[in-house]
Amino acid sequence: MSNLANFDFSGARVLVTGGSNGIGAAISKAFADAGAEVLITGTRASAAEYEGDLSAYEYRQLELSDKAAIEALAGSLERLDVLVNNAGCNFPGGKHESVPDVFEESVGINLFGAYRLSIGCREKLRASELEGGASVVNLASMGAFHAVPIVPGYGAAKAGTVQMTKTLAATWAADGIRVNAIAPGLIESNMTKLMKGVEPLEKPFIERTPLGRWGVPDDIAPVVLFLASSSARFMTGQTISVDGGYSIT
Repeated sequence: MSNLANFDFSGARVLVTGGSNGIGAAISKAFADAGAEVLITGTRASAAEYEGDLSAYEYRQLELSDKAAIEALAGSLERLDVLVNNAGCNFPGGKHESVPDVFEESVGINLFGAYRLSIGCREKLRASELEGGASVVNLASMGAFHAVPIVPGYGAAKAGTVQMTKTLAATWAADGIRVNAIAPGLIESNMTKLMKGVEPLEKPFIERTPLGRWGVPDDIAPVVLFLASSSARFMTGQTISVDGGYSIT
């Protein structure tokens, strides 16, 4: 799928967590294609362990439940212009998030990890000379706004992501750091692949979506680049729904 929007991030340093596949991979590629120097993280020991070609990026292993690893990554960066808090997970069909310990684990990975990394990167972002200011772009979810009984921890974390985005935006504006978020609708990814083709799970979402289809990672990536670009220099604290209209019905 081709993207009509063109952005120039030549010389910019970008960190995309979970950049090895799905939405994160599309975001990473879009930044690289726009001239950025891109660092991605994943949970595996090396980039070679993934199916896709990740040779265009610097790779670091990172578990968002590992506080020391998060702080070590942030501390190792020489500079940073854009942070994309994309990595996340849920546990459908395995651990159940209605169990308090699993709920806490999910919130820890999907919210606390992103917050800790953002705080760790603040000084590097503050020093950015990117036109329009440095940016943090968080990945929220439709689950931030609607009940998600199957993954309540994930939903709570994404609701927290929306509020975290507002708070960091207000707090960091004086540092020249803009903080925004995207709430994707139903997007084809590893996280949603178990739903694909399963009518009882898939049909209600598609029927409620005015555009009548699944989204793909390339529907999300250009919006991330826009939010991080100087074209969005007067935007901060916002959560943009990219959902085919799901949230308006």
